[in-house]
Amino acid sequence: MTVDANKLIAAIETELDQVSDPRVVQHIRSLMVVPSIVMRPWDYGEPDTEYPCWSVLEHQKSNTGIAFSDYGFGPSYPWGLVTLEGPKDSLSMGMDCAWYPCFVEAYFESFASADLPIWRVFRSGDDTYPGEPISDESDWGSTWAAVYRLREEDKNRKYNCHHSVTYFHPPE
Repeated sequence: MTVDANKLIAAIETELDQVSDPRVVQHIRSLMVVPSIVMRPWDYGEPDTEYPCWSVLEHQKSNTGIAFSDYGFGPSYPWGLVTLEGPKDSLSMGMDCAWYPCFVEAYFESFASADLPIWRVFRSGDDTYPGEPISDESDWGSTWAAVYRLREEDKNRKYNCHHSVTYFHPPE
């Protein structure tokens, strides 16, 4: 697929149409930028290899953003979490664990999503993740404080911080 700014915006809008929470959609749109190409170093090949990455979202508060690239971890995982500014070695495409199959998934793994009070404590007793929500929505810090407290009080169950927002997950 040949990528351009209009196709990227259309792909993001298609995903946003599947997001159940208007607060999330509004927040994402407030952080979106006109897509532009940034050449980013690729750490897993020949020295000095760089690939084009389209910047699509910028969270200035954390100096991070979301980029799209068909190279590197794309096309299977084309949406990545990236650093916006800093020394050249900090501006690379990073590790595979920071690249996702869909834009919205990258958003929920980004620092930007912690701005919203959409976080809940989830409890699970087996290997299901995230488990069952057991709290109301709250901010990121308060939710994690509750998770840590519950982990200390009940060592037989697993407690996690997650959200209850539904969105489209592409098949793998």
